[in-house]
Amino acid sequence: MNRDRFVDALRAYAIGGVVLGHWLVTGLVVAGDGGLHQASPLTALPGLAPLTWVLQTLGLFFFAAGFGSARSLARHGGGAGGWLARRLRGLLLPTVALLGVGAAVLLAATVVGTPDDTLTVALRLAVSPLWFLVPLLLLVASTGPLRVAVRRWGLGRCVVPAVTVVALADLTVRLLPAGTHLPPVTVVAAWSVPYLLGVAHADGLLAGRRAASTLAGGGVAVLAALLALGYPVSAVGVPGAGVSNLNPPSLLAVALAVTQVGLALLARPALERLLTRPLPGRAVTEANRSAVRIYLWHQPVLVAVTALTARSGLTLPGLHTVPDDLGWVLTRFCWLPLLAAVLVTVVRAGQPAGHPRRRRQPGGGGVAGRSADCVPSTSQVYDHRRSGRPDLQEVIAVRDSDPPSRGRANGQPR
Repeated sequence: MNRDRFVDALRAYAIGGVVLGHWLVTGLVVAGDGGLHQASPLTALPGLAPLTWVLQTLGLFFFAAGFGSARSLARHGGGAGGWLARRLRGLLLPTVALLGVGAAVLLAATVVGTPDDTLTVALRLAVSPLWFLVPLLLLVASTGPLRVAVRRWGLGRCVVPAVTVVALADLTVRLLPAGTHLPPVTVVAAWSVPYLLGVAHADGLLAGRRAASTLAGGGVAVLAALLALGYPVSAVGVPGAGVSNLNPPSLLAVALAVTQVGLALLARPALERLLTRPLPGRAVTEANRSAVRIYLWHQPVLVAVTALTARSGLTLPGLHTVPDDLGWVLTRFCWLPLLAAVLVTVVRAGQPAGHPRRRRQPGGGGVAGRSADCVPSTSQVYDHRRSGRPDLQEVIAVRDSDPPSRGRANGQPR
């Protein structure tokens, strides 16, 4: 068995959705003193809110993480302690690198006289993506008990308590004064739902169109009901709005995640056919290989490009101007290739020495039919682990479907 390329594709789409979404809704406006101030086009253009249902892909992110964790844990058998340590290192090491480099850059920016507003925006945008570490670390550490619970009590009985917690939190938010913050357990409960779906799917559940249709149809029905009850249309926070669907995640965020998972499972045959083509297959492989670093660095790249170009004295449309009309949105799309090129450069520069690369195979053939194009070879994985360097694919881009026999061949515990 090779990797589950379908889940790899969902993971790549989820990362791409987060990056594209942030780059499109985060406007950095140059003020009179040269400092940067954050703004959002969603404030002036509420009609764009439905687009956030496509770009807010955190549910697919946690679904893929749950699937990968369950498959990886099953493959490692009794070595759960070492398994968890490797997966946590795969998250924490890139995070420590981001914080270290970010601290050095902020110090240098302070020395050269960067305005305080710019420093504040840069710090906020660099640190804000780290929120996902808390629920993801807790859920990864709980993968074993969650698998047992799903097998013993069924998926429905495991999901209901989490949904209940989120529903009670939604009710509390509407009863308490504005600005009241709830405990972080709400965040864990909300994202445990797609994570549990991933765990269940890894154990063979949610197979077939009936299960996928139930998730998609049920999710759409709940979304419609919540919107009728007055939930915000935008799947992400809008500056100035009293209530957000993402901070903390509401029932609408959970329903959106379930809907996205159901629709993705329905689209699996078409997506698998697409992945037999070389270009999409390579793109998915590269995105999975660097998923953590892409997620961590995409906002610092936006701030760096905006701040550096602002020092030239030019006010560039779509980059430094107020996001108050569709013209800004269209112009921002023109900046996306530059932002993507800088992000790719930063991510590749941050890859550790000896990081396994995909080998080009002679001859033709689709990616799905050539496992060497999809995963590192056995010797590469063994040498990489023996060197003591953690496999950065372990957390988000694990070798999901490797059978236990291949794990033993790589020197892993039985």
